[in-house]
Amino acid sequence: MAIHVTIKNMPPKLYKKLKVRAAAHRRSVNSEVIGCLEEVLIRQRESTESLLKKLEELRNRVADAPPLTDEFLRKAKEEGRS
Repeated sequence: MAIHVTIKNMPPKLYKKLKVRAAAHRRSVNSEVIGCLEEVLIRQRESTESLLKKLEELRNRVADAPPLTDEFLRKAKEEGRS
């Protein structure tokens, strides 16, 4: 069952931004409000700790990679064109 919510005293500048965002996403203002709420409340943002862990894993994977020198890049381009 759908629930109806009324927003009171919305600042005109905020409403204008909401309308612009809704138009950019080709949605109604109502659908945009729902989308904004879903984005903030439902889709969990990754914690800083989680992002740092992923960054460390990436660093470990590329630790033994050769440095990206001009010579390395030139050779890679030549090999790619062969």
